[in-house]
Amino acid sequence: MKHLRKDEPCWCGSGKMYGECHQDWDRKITVFKKKFNVVPPRNIIKNEKTLEGMRESAKINIAVLDYVAEHIHAGITTEEIDEMVYQQTTKMGGIPAPLNYEGFPKSVCTSINDEVCHGIPSNKIQLVEGDIINVDCSTIKNGYFSDSSRMFCIGEVSESRKKLVQVAKECVELGLKQVKPWGHLGDVAQAINDHAMKNGYSVVRNVGGHGIGLEFHEDPFVSYVIKKGTGMVMAPGMTFTIEPMINEGTAEIYVDDVNDWTIYTEDGKDSAQWEIMVLVTEDGYEVMSW
Repeated sequence: MKHLRKDEPCWCGSGKMYGECHQDWDRKITVFKKKFNVVPPRNIIKNEKTLEGMRESAKINIAVLDYVAEHIHAGITTEEIDEMVYQQTTKMGGIPAPLNYEGFPKSVCTSINDEVCHGIPSNKIQLVEGDIINVDCSTIKNGYFSDSSRMFCIGEVSESRKKLVQVAKECVELGLKQVKPWGHLGDVAQAINDHAMKNGYSVVRNVGGHGIGLEFHEDPFVSYVIKKGTGMVMAPGMTFTIEPMINEGTAEIYVDDVNDWTIYTEDGKDSAQWEIMVLVTEDGYEVMSW
C-alpha cells in the first residue's frame, strides 16, 4: 500500500487531495488491521464517479424488476420472463449481466420452489398457481454493475410458502439494519441467521453475497453464517449484496448435474431469497438496488 502525502491526489481516483479524501479512512483501516481484523482492500472502495455509474445501472435493474412484478402470473413461462428482462434492459440502454456470464445462457435467473438459485429460464417451465419464484436481475450500464432479486407468489400459495417468503424478506431487512461504517460483515450475518433459525429455517452456507461495482462479482464473499464481530470490516465506500438463501428444511444443497448451474435444496423443501445491493456510507448505508 503506497503511502501518500496529504497534498497528493487520493488513491481512490476522486481527484481530491489525499488529506481531504481518504487519509483518515486509511488511519482507521490501519488501526483495525493492527487488531487482526480483515479489512477491505483499496481496490473495492468506490469513488463518487463509480457510485454514480452504479446508481444509473441500478435504475434499470429496479425498473426491470418492477416490470416483471406487473406482468408475472400463473401460466407464464420462465422463458417469457427472460425475454421481458432482455427487452426491458436493452431498451433502457443496459446489458443483462448474466447473459453469457461464464457460459450462463440466459438474461435472468428464475428459481422456483426448491430451486435455491441460478434457475435457467425455459419455454418448458410454466408457472402454476401456488408456486414461489425468485427473479434475480443483474444489469450492466456503461461498465457499471447492479444486482438485486425479488420473490413472487403466484396466485394463492400455501401458508407455509407465504411464511418462508416473508421471513426471507425480514432476514434481509434485519441484516440491513446492521450495516454501519466500521462494523463487521458478521454483524449482518448473525442478525440474518438468528432470525431464520428462530423461525425454524436454515441458511445456505456455500453460496452468499458478493462485492459488486466494476465487476459482477468482487470481494468480499458475504457469508450469512458467521458470527457478530467477525468477517471483513464494513468501511465507507464498500458496495456488496445482501442475499441470504433461506431454506425451509436443511441447509444442504446440490448443483444440477445436467446444466451445472441450478442449485436445489438437498431435501426437496422450498427455498426463498431476496437480494439488495448496498453501499456503506459515512453514517450508515444506502440501498442502491432492490
